[in-house]
Amino acid sequence: MASAKEIRGQIKAIQNTGKITKAMEMVAASKMRKAQDAVLAARSYAEGIRRVVGHLMSAHPEYKHPFLVERDQIKKVGVIVVTTDKGLCGGLNTNALKAALGLMKTQDAEVEVFTIGRRAGMFMRRVGATVAGVAENVPDTPEMADILGLVTLVIEKYISGELDAVHLVYSEFVNTMTQAPVTMRLLPCPLPEEQQSGYWDYLYEPEAKQVLEGVLRRYVESIVYHSLLENKACEQSARMVAMKAATDNAKEIVKDLSITYNKARQAAITQELAEICAGAAAG
Repeated sequence: MASAKEIRGQIKAIQNTGKITKAMEMVAASKMRKAQDAVLAARSYAEGIRRVVGHLMSAHPEYKHPFLVERDQIKKVGVIVVTTDKGLCGGLNTNALKAALGLMKTQDAEVEVFTIGRRAGMFMRRVGATVAGVAENVPDTPEMADILGLVTLVIEKYISGELDAVHLVYSEFVNTMTQAPVTMRLLPCPLPEEQQSGYWDYLYEPEAKQVLEGVLRRYVESIVYHSLLENKACEQSARMVAMKAATDNAKEIVKDLSITYNKARQAAITQELAEICAGAAAG
């Protein structure tokens, strides 16, 4: 059994760790509320632009934009993977990366990876994937400008024919305890469901073709940006839950070590009394 002094040192170290994880839990809880508000606001915009795209496509089926036409042969596929920059958020990144790896294995074509978040970049380089674009150190309250360069790179590669399809992998915020990995096709754009239930037409200036071209590009950018916001909300939720579990575990360990410390202290006192009694008897 370790000495009482050693156990006391362990208790002190674990208590300090528990204070750190408790502080991290509170910070994550504060950031989570802001991230949830951003996700809810972005969902309204994403649904709105999806409806507009559906109306435009239904009103002008004769115009075949490159974002809407499926290629006859899929020779090269791009995969955008969204993860966090930091760790300590449970299995969030592991689940997303597992989904990305499964998607890559199902492709019968060469795969290029575009990563958002340091964890995705580290993982993809470790497994030997071809990383063609990286966006790292994204702030907790991201702006479109933080990932615009990467999204533009993907779009230009698709338009030029270097990529024949693009997929997106991210974590969707369900609730505080649940974050689900999502894989979806980004390009060519999946047809909005609004097409099947009717549509509106609009007055255009200068013409419908130019408007549709601009809106489709914004549509693709908004999907990636929305996935980043979803992932940020997932990150803070997962980190809060993980830090709470770590704090609770620290309390349990301190409790067990306190019992062990008291036993060691009691044994030391008993031994000292026995030695005193033995010395007195010998005298």
